[in-house]
Amino acid sequence: MSGFMAAPTNQNANPNKSFEVSEPPNDAISSLSFSSKANHLVATSWDNQVRCWEIQQSGQNLASVPKGMIAHDQPVLCSAWKDDGATVFSGGCDKQAKMWSLATNQTMTVAAHEAPIKDMAWISEKNVLVTGSMDKTLKYWDTRQQNPVHTQPLPERCYALSVNKSLMVVGTADRNIIIYNLQSPEKEFKRITSPLKFQTRCVAAFPDQQGFLVGSIEGRVGVHHLEETQSSKNFTFKCHREGNDIYSVNSLNFHPVHHTFATAGSDGSFNFWDKDSKQRLKAMARCSQPIPCSTFNQDGSIYAYAVCYDWSKGAENHNPATAKNHIYLHLPQDSEVKAKARVSAGRK
Repeated sequence: MSGFMAAPTNQNANPNKSFEVSEPPNDAISSLSFSSKANHLVATSWDNQVRCWEIQQSGQNLASVPKGMIAHDQPVLCSAWKDDGATVFSGGCDKQAKMWSLATNQTMTVAAHEAPIKDMAWISEKNVLVTGSMDKTLKYWDTRQQNPVHTQPLPERCYALSVNKSLMVVGTADRNIIIYNLQSPEKEFKRITSPLKFQTRCVAAFPDQQGFLVGSIEGRVGVHHLEETQSSKNFTFKCHREGNDIYSVNSLNFHPVHHTFATAGSDGSFNFWDKDSKQRLKAMARCSQPIPCSTFNQDGSIYAYAVCYDWSKGAENHNPATAKNHIYLHLPQDSEVKAKARVSAGRK
């Protein structure tokens, strides 16, 4: 398989000149998500809390102002925003999803499963919330109703899902990748085995809905197109590795403007890539702990990433009392996230 051309890793004492978010969670951070309407950032955590900050920008400086917090009964694993930009959804180990209105600070339970909710997304095309659970189902919710409008069985436990307009990609245990056309969400569009040989950690639907990215625990990403006529463009590449050390790819995020993408991993680094030219655009300095989750804001001018324990070494290696949990904000430069001119020779 073709891979990306190498670029030197930027080793810097200051981790990427990022701005730290104030009053971070008290335990490991499980998800980050930005509002589509404003620079409001939400983080979910293993401390059972969902927090929101307003991110304020002045030139090349960023500041974070805490806006509020709600609690679940158990660790929170995932979050999503409604397209109104003012309503937050969160779900996790208490098997429920909550809806939090920032305007009124009111919360209500809007979804329930038989096992933890691992991932979720708001489907603006249908005006419903989709929740993916370890109970091997997807459920679609009209938040005005108590029961799901549809329950979709999965072949295995849901590990990750990604929605972009009418395309939804779901990664489950046993390396299943299930594709849904959300015009007909009650039936599978396509099911494949992951192009990666090890457990799926994250997926991201292409902005043009022509395919998806998948990341795994083996420090590798797969670039996969849905149409057979595009299969020649499919490839996998190695990342988040150092010598014989192989780290999980924990997060995949497409830039909302340039449609390049970021990977973040358990090695504590994040990189920016262009899948079409198979180039790594920028390798950032490694942080002192893993990066379990990350996200771009609505126009791609801010990249948020968490630096904390990621559970890859089990609960016995985690002490919440002494662990440090950070959320950082990076201002991507055009040179880091804008596709460069295509190179026709010298690929490895």
